[in-house]
Parts: sequence; structure tokens; C-alpha cells
Amino acid sequence: MNTIFSRHHLIGLLSLMSIGVLSGTGFPAVAQTSNSQTYQSTTAVDEVGQPLQNAKASDLSNLGAVNSEISSVSNTTPVPGTAVTSSSGLKSTSSSQQLAQSDISVGRANRGGSSYVGIAGNIGVGGGDSSLGDGNFAVISKIGLSRTLSVRPAAVVGDNTTFLLPVTYDFNLQSATDPFVEPLPIAPYVGVGAAIKTGGDDSTVAFLVSGGVDVPLNRQFTATASVNAGFFDQTDVGFLIGVGYNFSGF
Repeated sequence: MNTIFSRHHLIGLLSLMSIGVLSGTGFPAVAQTSNSQTYQSTTAVDEVGQPLQNAKASDLSNLGAVNSEISSVSNTTPVPGTAVTSSSGLKSTSSSQQLAQSDISVGRANRGGSSYVGIAGNIGVGGGDSSLGDGNFAVISKIGLSRTLSVRPAAVVGDNTTFLLPVTYDFNLQSATDPFVEPLPIAPYVGVGAAIKTGGDDSTVAFLVSGGVDVPLNRQFTATASVNAGFFDQTDVGFLIGVGYNFSGF
């Protein structure tokens, strides 16, 4: 009976010792493992959070650059074909800019030929007492304004000098059906303006009709012939024929 009790007692002591050993070794191991996992998780969170902070700072920097770029674009003139994001793009161009883009240039060559200044003889074919209706010497000119328009001031010198100031429309005789055909070397024109008769007690201004033709001779000279009619008290008509020296611009 004592032997059985001692055996049971020994088994109980061994069980208690084994439980104590397990308690002394197993639980710290579990705690250590848990602490290690917690530390690793915290470290991972820190490692993930740091790039996020860097990304946020980078995004804010990029956003500031984009805002700056948008601000600079909104203050510039919009490019045609793109959306206008500023009211400044709706402003109309000034008249001076529009004039600068036009094709008017005083003294230019046009489709009727070069501008020129020259001399001519006037043959009067009837009329009153102005020099336009008599045989006289004349100073002539052509000043190109645009591709089709010219002003052709002239002075018919005589007892009563007459100044002619017509604005003419210039033509060229290129074939409309075949643009590769070389145009004829003549340039007709027609126009209207004012004739001013001087001399005597006063000067008289009358309506003027003018028409003629220019014939380029070479790069330096142009021959010209025209008929001019000044409607004074009596209509004075003169026929001018002369030659001009070509020039370009002023």
C-alpha cells in the first residue's frame, strides 16, 4: 500500500516538475515571438509610411508646379485652335495692327508694273482755256498703292497749269483660261479723280476721268499713254504720251 502511494506521489511530483519546466520555457518563447512579430509589424508600417510621406511631399511639389504653369498660360495670348481660358484672349486686335497687316504700300510695284516718274507731251484735242486742252509739256508719275490701285499725279505746264490727280484701277492681260500663258507686256488702267486749273484770278477744280496703258520697256523705264478729260465749264481733253523712270518704294 505504501509502495503504491509512493509511486503515485512520485508521478505527481514529476508531473508538477514538467508543468513548471513547460511554464518556465514555453511562455517566454511565446511572448518573445509575439514581441518580435509586433516589432516587425511596427517596422513595416514605418517603412510603408515613410514613402507615403515622401510621395505626398512630391505630389504637393508637382501640384505647385502645375498651378504655376496654369497661371502662366492663362496670362498669355491663346494659340489659335486651342480653348481660350482667359478673357484677355477675347480682346480684339487694334486698328494699327490691322493696318500693318494690310497690303497697302506707297510706291510699290503692282500687277500693272512698277511705279515711275517721268516726262510727257500733252496734245490738246479740244476744250476751254486750261493747259489740258492745249499742246504742252507735262510731268507724269505713277505711285502704286496696292496690288490693283495706283495714284497718277501729273502736271500739264502752260499758261494755265493744270494738275491731274486720278486714282486708277490697274489691269493685266493674262489669259484667264490658261494661267501658264505669259501675259502681254502692256498694262491698261482706268480711273477718276480731280483736275485743278490754275491761273487768272482763281483756281478751278473739276471732275477728271482718265484712262491709258503702260508698256514696260525694261527694268528701268516704262512707256505710257493716256487720255484725260477735265469737266470744267467746257470739257478739256488731252492726250499724254511719255516715258517714266521706274522706282520702288519711298
